[in-house]
Amino acid sequence: MYRREILGALGALAVPVGRDDPPLPRKAKVIVTGGHPGDPEYGCGGTIARLAGSGHEVVLLYLNDGVPAGKPRDGVRIAEATRACAILGARPLFAGQLDGDAVVDRAHDDSFRAILAAEKPDVVFTHWPIDNHADHRAISMLVSSAWLKLGRKFALYYYEVSSGEDTVQFAPMHYVDITATEPIKKQACYAHASQSPDKYYALQEQTTRMRGIERGVKQAEGFIHHIQSPDFDLPGGNPR
Repeated sequence: MYRREILGALGALAVPVGRDDPPLPRKAKVIVTGGHPGDPEYGCGGTIARLAGSGHEVVLLYLNDGVPAGKPRDGVRIAEATRACAILGARPLFAGQLDGDAVVDRAHDDSFRAILAAEKPDVVFTHWPIDNHADHRAISMLVSSAWLKLGRKFALYYYEVSSGEDTVQFAPMHYVDITATEPIKKQACYAHASQSPDKYYALQEQTTRMRGIERGVKQAEGFIHHIQSPDFDLPGGNPR
């Protein structure tokens, strides 16, 4: 019943509210994973802001710190991610892999699963696995594996980033109206100043406006629920 309440609360996010959303029935532990700093912010930053604004604990778990092998580890990307999380009301966490060199083997599978197990999430969001970026595919696989090996106990959702350029063949099952929290999302994305936010936010905004048209609101973020993750209803969760 507890998980139905949590995910029912997620569905209730379909109404446009902001940081002053009324508290949801119980505090949930929400993990939003991404291949790089910026991915969760761009893909579902509006939803993150709504969840955090409703009093839930939100963690952004990045597969890497955005620095490829051989590049100086100057801490810029980590600082940007930390600022973005502060804007959204979330906590940053890093899985320790290298940008562009994601590894999915037994050792990395075990270490990533240990991170998720320690966080004890109620809900996890991750990349849709059909994606043109190897790091996005990798973390999606690591999350899926952890979900299976941890007993399928947490709800699992997939999100999209830069659809058509990165994510492909994504058909949302549920929508969250982010009209009220889009300014917070934009501020968090622009915290990644080293990553050409003018270019990438414009691309992502095309996606949220398209999802908004589908949902009948100004801007929305779309999600796909893993059909085998915990049984729950999304009242007002806007299924297709």
